[in-house]
Amino acid sequence: MRIAFDVQSLLDDEKTGVGYCAEGFITQMITAHPECEFVLNGFAFRKVKNAVQKLQAYQKPNVTLNVVSFPKELYRLLSMFLPIPYHWFYKTTVDITHFFNFIVPPGVIGKRIVTIHDMSYRRYPETVREKTKWMLKIGLKKTINRADRIITDSLFSREEINCFFPNSKTYMVCCGIDKKRFNTRIPQTNVDNIKRKYSLSDEYVLYLGTLEPRKNIGRLLEAYSKIQNAPLLVIAGRNGWMYESVFEEVKALGIAGRVIFTGYIPEVDKPPLLAGAKCFLFPSLYEGFGLPPLEAMACGTPVIASNAASLPEVCGDAAVYVDPYDVAAIAQTIEIVVFDDSLRQEMSKRGMARAQKFDWEDLAEKLFEGYEEIV
Repeated sequence: MRIAFDVQSLLDDEKTGVGYCAEGFITQMITAHPECEFVLNGFAFRKVKNAVQKLQAYQKPNVTLNVVSFPKELYRLLSMFLPIPYHWFYKTTVDITHFFNFIVPPGVIGKRIVTIHDMSYRRYPETVREKTKWMLKIGLKKTINRADRIITDSLFSREEINCFFPNSKTYMVCCGIDKKRFNTRIPQTNVDNIKRKYSLSDEYVLYLGTLEPRKNIGRLLEAYSKIQNAPLLVIAGRNGWMYESVFEEVKALGIAGRVIFTGYIPEVDKPPLLAGAKCFLFPSLYEGFGLPPLEAMACGTPVIASNAASLPEVCGDAAVYVDPYDVAAIAQTIEIVVFDDSLRQEMSKRGMARAQKFDWEDLAEKLFEGYEEIV
Protein backbone atom coordinates (compact mmCIF):
# COMPACT_ATOMS: atom_id res chain seq x y z
CA MET A 1 0.00 0.00 0.00
CA ARG A 2 1.21 3.52 -0.81
CA ILE A 3 0.08 6.10 1.73
CA ALA A 4 0.52 9.87 1.52
CA PHE A 5 0.27 12.15 4.55
CA ASP A 6 -0.39 15.87 4.37
CA VAL A 7 2.28 17.04 6.82
CA GLN A 8 1.64 20.79 6.80
CA SER A 9 1.07 20.82 10.56
CA LEU A 10 4.53 19.28 11.11
CA LEU A 11 6.19 22.21 9.34
CA ASP A 12 4.89 24.88 11.74
CA ASP A 13 7.58 26.45 13.92
CA GLU A 14 5.22 26.28 16.91
CA LYS A 15 3.42 22.97 16.75
CA THR A 16 -0.12 22.68 18.15
CA GLY A 17 -2.37 19.74 19.03
CA VAL A 18 -3.11 19.00 15.37
CA GLY A 19 0.61 18.69 14.71
CA TYR A 20 1.26 16.44 17.71
CA CYS A 21 -1.62 14.20 16.68
CA ALA A 22 -0.31 13.91 13.11
CA GLU A 23 3.23 13.32 14.34
CA GLY A 24 2.19 10.47 16.60
CA PHE A 25 0.27 8.58 13.93
CA ILE A 26 2.83 9.17 11.18
CA THR A 27 5.88 8.21 13.27
CA GLN A 28 4.33 5.02 14.57
CA MET A 29 2.82 3.90 11.26
CA ILE A 30 6.05 4.38 9.33
CA THR A 31 7.89 2.28 11.89
CA ALA A 32 5.25 -0.45 12.20
CA HIS A 33 4.70 -0.96 8.47
CA PRO A 34 7.99 -1.18 6.57
CA GLU A 35 6.12 -3.14 3.88
CA CYS A 36 4.23 0.05 2.92
CA GLU A 37 5.50 3.10 1.07
CA PHE A 38 4.85 6.51 2.61
CA VAL A 39 4.94 9.95 1.02
CA LEU A 40 5.06 13.14 3.10
CA ASN A 41 3.44 16.06 1.25
CA GLY A 42 3.91 19.68 2.27
CA PHE A 43 3.95 23.24 0.93
CA ALA A 44 6.93 25.44 1.81
CA PHE A 45 7.13 28.56 -0.33
CA ARG A 46 10.75 29.83 -0.44
CA LYS A 47 11.63 27.57 2.52
CA VAL A 48 11.79 24.17 0.88
CA LYS A 49 15.23 23.41 2.32
CA ASN A 50 14.06 24.19 5.88
CA ALA A 51 10.95 22.06 5.42
CA VAL A 52 12.95 19.11 4.12
CA GLN A 53 15.29 19.41 7.10
CA LYS A 54 12.32 19.23 9.49
CA LEU A 55 10.89 16.19 7.73
CA GLN A 56 14.18 14.32 7.75
CA ALA A 57 13.33 13.26 11.30
CA TYR A 58 10.77 10.91 9.70
CA GLN A 59 13.04 9.69 6.92
CA LYS A 60 13.30 5.92 6.46
CA PRO A 61 13.91 3.69 3.42
CA ASN A 62 10.14 3.47 2.84
CA VAL A 63 9.54 7.24 3.09
CA THR A 64 9.60 9.84 0.30
CA LEU A 65 9.68 13.56 1.09
CA ASN A 66 7.57 15.60 -1.32
CA VAL A 67 7.86 19.31 -0.51
CA VAL A 68 6.48 21.81 -3.04
CA SER A 69 7.52 25.44 -3.32
CA PHE A 70 4.13 27.16 -3.32
CA PRO A 71 2.34 29.31 -0.68
CA LYS A 72 0.15 26.96 1.37
CA GLU A 73 -2.30 29.70 2.35
CA LEU A 74 -2.70 30.79 -1.25
CA TYR A 75 -3.45 27.26 -2.42
CA ARG A 76 -5.97 26.74 0.38
CA LEU A 77 -7.68 30.03 -0.45
CA LEU A 78 -7.78 29.46 -4.21
CA SER A 79 -8.96 25.87 -3.89
CA MET A 80 -11.98 27.06 -1.91
CA PHE A 81 -13.35 28.63 -5.08
CA LEU A 82 -11.46 27.05 -7.96
CA PRO A 83 -11.06 23.29 -8.53
CA ILE A 84 -7.25 23.46 -8.64
CA PRO A 85 -6.27 19.78 -8.42
CA TYR A 86 -4.05 18.70 -5.55
CA HIS A 87 -2.40 16.19 -7.86
CA TRP A 88 -0.99 19.06 -9.96
CA PHE A 89 1.43 19.62 -7.06
CA TYR A 90 1.83 16.06 -5.79
CA LYS A 91 2.10 13.82 -8.82
CA THR A 92 3.09 10.61 -7.02
CA THR A 93 0.41 7.93 -7.35
CA VAL A 94 -0.80 6.67 -3.96
CA ASP A 95 -3.65 4.54 -2.65
CA ILE A 96 -4.58 6.87 0.21
CA THR A 97 -3.93 10.47 1.20
CA HIS A 98 -4.63 11.45 4.80
CA PHE A 99 -5.26 15.13 5.65
CA PHE A 100 -4.94 15.80 9.38
CA ASN A 101 -6.34 19.33 9.53
CA PHE A 102 -10.05 19.44 8.59
CA ILE A 103 -9.87 20.12 4.82
CA VAL A 104 -9.61 17.85 1.77
CA PRO A 105 -8.68 19.89 -1.31
CA PRO A 106 -10.04 19.15 -4.80
CA GLY A 107 -8.37 16.76 -7.22
CA VAL A 108 -6.84 14.23 -4.82
CA ILE A 109 -6.05 10.93 -6.57
CA GLY A 110 -6.88 7.76 -4.64
CA LYS A 111 -8.83 7.38 -1.41
CA ARG A 112 -9.16 10.49 0.74
CA ILE A 113 -9.09 10.46 4.53
CA VAL A 114 -9.47 13.53 6.72
CA THR A 115 -9.26 14.14 10.44
CA ILE A 116 -11.90 16.58 11.71
CA HIS A 117 -10.99 17.33 15.30
CA ASP A 118 -14.04 19.23 16.52
CA MET A 119 -16.93 21.52 15.68
CA SER A 120 -15.83 24.50 17.76
CA TYR A 121 -16.52 26.91 14.91
CA ARG A 122 -20.20 25.89 15.11
CA ARG A 123 -20.63 25.39 18.87
CA TYR A 124 -18.48 28.32 20.03
CA PRO A 125 -18.12 30.64 17.02
CA GLU A 126 -17.19 33.54 19.28
CA THR A 127 -13.96 31.71 20.23
CA VAL A 128 -12.76 31.16 16.65
CA ARG A 129 -11.06 33.74 14.47
CA GLU A 130 -13.11 35.03 11.52
CA LYS A 131 -10.76 33.68 8.84
CA THR A 132 -10.93 30.17 10.28
CA LYS A 133 -14.73 30.25 10.58
CA TRP A 134 -15.06 31.45 7.02
CA MET A 135 -12.73 28.77 5.68
CA LEU A 136 -14.45 25.96 7.57
CA LYS A 137 -17.91 27.21 6.66
CA ILE A 138 -17.01 27.03 2.99
CA GLY A 139 -14.70 24.05 3.07
CA LEU A 140 -16.15 21.47 5.46
CA LYS A 141 -19.23 20.57 3.46
CA LYS A 142 -17.06 20.02 0.39
CA THR A 143 -14.56 18.07 2.47
CA ILE A 144 -17.18 15.68 3.82
CA ASN A 145 -18.46 15.05 0.30
CA ARG A 146 -14.93 14.40 -0.97
CA ALA A 147 -13.72 12.23 1.91
CA ASP A 148 -13.94 8.45 1.83
CA ARG A 149 -13.48 8.34 5.59
CA ILE A 150 -13.60 10.92 8.38
CA ILE A 151 -11.39 10.34 11.41
CA THR A 152 -12.55 11.75 14.74
CA ASP A 153 -10.50 11.96 17.95
CA SER A 154 -13.34 11.03 20.31
CA LEU A 155 -16.89 9.74 20.50
CA PHE A 156 -17.90 13.25 21.47
CA SER A 157 -16.44 14.68 18.25
CA ARG A 158 -18.05 11.95 16.18
CA GLU A 159 -21.45 12.89 17.59
CA GLU A 160 -20.74 16.59 16.99
CA ILE A 161 -19.79 16.02 13.35
CA ASN A 162 -22.83 13.83 12.75
CA CYS A 163 -25.03 16.46 14.36
CA PHE A 164 -24.03 19.13 11.84
CA PHE A 165 -23.10 16.88 8.90
CA PRO A 166 -25.00 13.57 9.14
CA ASN A 167 -22.96 10.87 7.39
CA SER A 168 -21.78 7.28 7.77
CA LYS A 169 -18.09 7.94 7.09
CA THR A 170 -16.86 8.63 10.63
CA TYR A 171 -14.26 6.38 12.24
CA MET A 172 -13.07 7.10 15.76
CA VAL A 173 -9.39 6.82 16.67
CA CYS A 174 -8.11 8.60 19.80
CA CYS A 175 -4.83 10.45 20.01
CA GLY A 176 -2.02 8.95 22.07
CA ILE A 177 0.89 10.14 24.17
CA ASP A 178 4.60 9.53 23.78
CA LYS A 179 5.35 7.43 26.86
CA LYS A 180 9.09 7.63 26.26
CA ARG A 181 8.87 11.37 26.91
CA PHE A 182 5.89 11.70 29.25
CA ASN A 183 6.38 9.44 32.27
CA THR A 184 7.28 9.45 35.95
CA ARG A 185 10.97 8.69 35.33
CA ILE A 186 11.88 12.31 34.57
CA PRO A 187 15.00 13.14 36.63
CA GLN A 188 14.57 15.75 39.34
CA THR A 189 17.58 17.56 37.91
CA ASN A 190 15.61 18.12 34.68
CA VAL A 191 12.73 19.57 36.68
CA ASP A 192 15.10 21.83 38.61
CA ASN A 193 16.69 23.02 35.37
CA ILE A 194 13.28 23.93 33.95
CA LYS A 195 12.44 25.92 37.06
CA ARG A 196 15.66 27.88 36.67
CA LYS A 197 15.18 28.35 32.93
CA TYR A 198 11.72 29.91 33.34
CA SER A 199 12.37 31.55 36.75
CA LEU A 200 9.76 29.42 38.54
CA SER A 201 9.37 28.93 42.27
CA ASP A 202 9.57 25.46 43.82
CA GLU A 203 5.78 25.15 43.86
CA TYR A 204 3.54 26.13 40.96
CA VAL A 205 0.29 25.19 39.26
CA LEU A 206 0.29 24.99 35.49
CA TYR A 207 -1.80 25.65 32.41
CA LEU A 208 -0.26 24.53 29.12
CA GLY A 209 -1.91 25.27 25.78
CA THR A 210 -2.57 28.01 23.27
CA LEU A 211 -3.69 31.36 24.65
CA GLU A 212 -7.08 31.80 22.99
CA PRO A 213 -10.71 32.36 24.12
CA ARG A 214 -11.78 28.69 23.86
CA LYS A 215 -9.27 27.74 26.56
CA ASN A 216 -11.14 29.81 29.18
CA ILE A 217 -7.99 31.32 30.65
CA GLY A 218 -9.81 34.48 31.74
CA ARG A 219 -12.02 32.58 34.20
CA LEU A 220 -9.02 30.56 35.35
CA LEU A 221 -7.19 33.78 36.22
CA GLU A 222 -10.23 35.15 38.03
CA ALA A 223 -10.55 31.94 40.04
CA TYR A 224 -6.85 31.93 40.89
CA SER A 225 -7.05 35.52 42.14
CA LYS A 226 -9.52 34.40 44.81
CA ILE A 227 -7.17 31.81 46.37
CA GLN A 228 -5.10 32.87 49.36
CA ASN A 229 -1.47 31.67 49.53
CA ALA A 230 -1.78 29.83 46.22
CA PRO A 231 1.43 28.67 44.51
CA LEU A 232 2.69 30.54 41.47
CA LEU A 233 0.45 30.21 38.40
CA VAL A 234 2.36 29.34 35.23
CA ILE A 235 0.62 30.01 31.92
CA ALA A 236 2.61 28.20 29.22
CA GLY A 237 1.89 28.21 25.49
CA ARG A 238 1.98 30.26 22.35
CA ASN A 239 -0.10 33.36 21.77
CA GLY A 240 -3.22 32.56 19.80
CA TRP A 241 -6.22 34.56 18.69
CA MET A 242 -7.20 37.42 21.07
CA TYR A 243 -4.39 36.52 23.45
CA GLU A 244 -4.04 40.16 24.54
CA SER A 245 -7.11 39.86 26.76
CA VAL A 246 -5.28 37.35 28.95
CA PHE A 247 -2.52 39.83 29.81
CA GLU A 248 -5.08 42.56 30.37
CA GLU A 249 -6.99 40.30 32.79
CA VAL A 250 -3.86 39.68 34.87
CA LYS A 251 -3.33 43.42 35.26
CA ALA A 252 -6.99 44.07 36.04
CA LEU A 253 -7.01 41.40 38.76
CA GLY A 254 -3.80 42.72 40.34
CA ILE A 255 -2.02 39.35 40.22
CA ALA A 256 0.88 40.20 37.89
CA GLY A 257 3.39 39.23 40.57
CA ARG A 258 1.82 35.79 41.00
CA VAL A 259 1.58 34.76 37.34
CA ILE A 260 4.34 33.85 34.90
CA PHE A 261 3.88 33.58 31.14
CA THR A 262 6.53 31.38 29.56
CA GLY A 263 5.49 31.71 25.92
CA TYR A 264 5.71 28.72 23.58
CA ILE A 265 7.29 25.69 25.25
CA PRO A 266 9.73 23.59 23.17
CA GLU A 267 8.88 19.89 23.12
CA VAL A 268 11.94 18.95 25.18
CA ASP A 269 10.81 21.25 28.02
CA LYS A 270 7.23 20.01 28.30
CA PRO A 271 7.74 16.78 30.32
CA PRO A 272 9.79 18.30 33.15
CA LEU A 273 7.54 21.37 33.25
CA LEU A 274 4.49 19.12 33.66
CA ALA A 275 6.24 16.86 36.16
CA GLY A 276 7.20 19.77 38.40
CA ALA A 277 3.66 21.19 38.78
CA LYS A 278 1.54 20.61 41.89
CA CYS A 279 -1.46 20.25 39.58
CA PHE A 280 -2.38 20.82 35.96
CA LEU A 281 -5.27 23.16 35.12
CA PHE A 282 -7.34 22.72 31.98
CA PRO A 283 -10.75 24.44 32.27
CA SER A 284 -11.32 24.58 28.50
CA LEU A 285 -14.78 25.35 27.16
CA TYR A 286 -14.51 22.94 24.26
CA GLU A 287 -12.05 20.23 23.18
CA GLY A 288 -12.33 17.58 20.50
CA PHE A 289 -9.82 15.53 22.48
CA GLY A 290 -7.31 17.38 24.66
CA LEU A 291 -3.76 15.96 24.82
CA PRO A 292 -2.24 18.15 27.59
CA PRO A 293 -4.24 16.61 30.48
CA LEU A 294 -3.17 13.11 29.45
CA GLU A 295 0.46 14.18 29.13
CA ALA A 296 0.26 15.67 32.63
CA MET A 297 -1.26 12.44 33.97
CA ALA A 298 1.52 10.38 32.39
CA CYS A 299 4.01 12.52 34.33
CA GLY A 300 2.16 11.84 37.59
CA THR A 301 0.68 15.33 37.87
CA PRO A 302 -2.91 15.68 39.19
CA VAL A 303 -5.35 17.20 36.68
CA ILE A 304 -8.25 19.60 37.15
CA ALA A 305 -10.31 19.74 33.95
CA SER A 306 -13.62 21.13 32.83
CA ASN A 307 -16.61 18.83 32.69
CA ALA A 308 -17.31 19.94 29.11
CA ALA A 309 -17.08 18.41 25.64
CA SER A 310 -14.69 15.44 25.29
CA LEU A 311 -12.66 15.95 28.46
CA PRO A 312 -14.64 13.59 30.74
CA GLU A 313 -14.45 10.94 28.00
CA VAL A 314 -10.68 11.37 27.70
CA CYS A 315 -9.74 11.80 31.36
CA GLY A 316 -12.20 9.25 32.79
CA ASP A 317 -12.11 8.93 36.58
CA ALA A 318 -8.57 10.30 36.82
CA ALA A 319 -9.33 14.05 36.87
CA VAL A 320 -11.27 16.35 39.17
CA TYR A 321 -13.89 18.16 37.09
CA VAL A 322 -15.22 21.69 37.30
CA ASP A 323 -17.93 23.68 35.56
CA PRO A 324 -15.83 25.92 33.26
CA TYR A 325 -18.28 28.81 33.74
CA ASP A 326 -18.29 28.66 37.57
CA VAL A 327 -15.39 30.79 38.77
CA ALA A 328 -16.06 30.10 42.45
CA ALA A 329 -16.09 26.33 41.86
CA ILE A 330 -12.83 26.49 39.90
CA ALA A 331 -11.19 28.44 42.73
CA GLN A 332 -12.48 26.07 45.40
CA THR A 333 -11.34 23.00 43.47
CA ILE A 334 -7.84 24.35 42.89
CA GLU A 335 -7.56 25.23 46.57
CA ILE A 336 -8.68 21.75 47.67
CA VAL A 337 -6.30 19.93 45.32
CA VAL A 338 -3.28 22.15 46.00
CA PHE A 339 -3.52 21.83 49.78
CA ASP A 340 -4.56 18.17 50.08
CA ASP A 341 -1.49 15.93 49.73
CA SER A 342 -3.39 12.64 50.03
CA LEU A 343 -5.88 13.68 47.33
CA ARG A 344 -3.05 14.62 44.98
CA GLN A 345 -1.36 11.26 45.55
CA GLU A 346 -4.59 9.42 44.72
CA MET A 347 -5.15 11.58 41.63
CA SER A 348 -1.59 10.96 40.53
CA LYS A 349 -2.06 7.17 40.70
CA ARG A 350 -5.32 7.29 38.79
CA GLY A 351 -3.83 9.60 36.21
CA MET A 352 -0.84 7.39 35.52
CA ALA A 353 -3.13 4.40 35.04
CA ARG A 354 -5.42 6.38 32.75
CA ALA A 355 -2.57 7.64 30.56
CA GLN A 356 -1.40 4.08 29.90
CA LYS A 357 -4.58 3.44 27.89
CA PHE A 358 -3.55 5.89 25.15
CA ASP A 359 -0.73 4.09 23.39
CA TRP A 360 0.39 5.31 19.95
CA GLU A 361 1.27 1.79 18.83
CA ASP A 362 -2.27 0.47 19.32
CA LEU A 363 -3.97 3.61 18.04
CA ALA A 364 -1.88 3.85 14.87
CA GLU A 365 -2.68 0.21 14.15
CA LYS A 366 -6.38 0.92 14.50
CA LEU A 367 -6.00 3.80 12.02
CA PHE A 368 -4.11 1.51 9.62
CA GLU A 369 -6.95 -1.01 9.82
CA GLY A 370 -9.26 1.82 8.82
CA TYR A 371 -7.09 2.43 5.78
CA GLU A 372 -7.19 -1.24 4.81
CA GLU A 373 -10.98 -1.34 4.98
CA ILE A 374 -11.44 1.28 2.25
CA VAL A 375 -8.65 0.38 -0.17
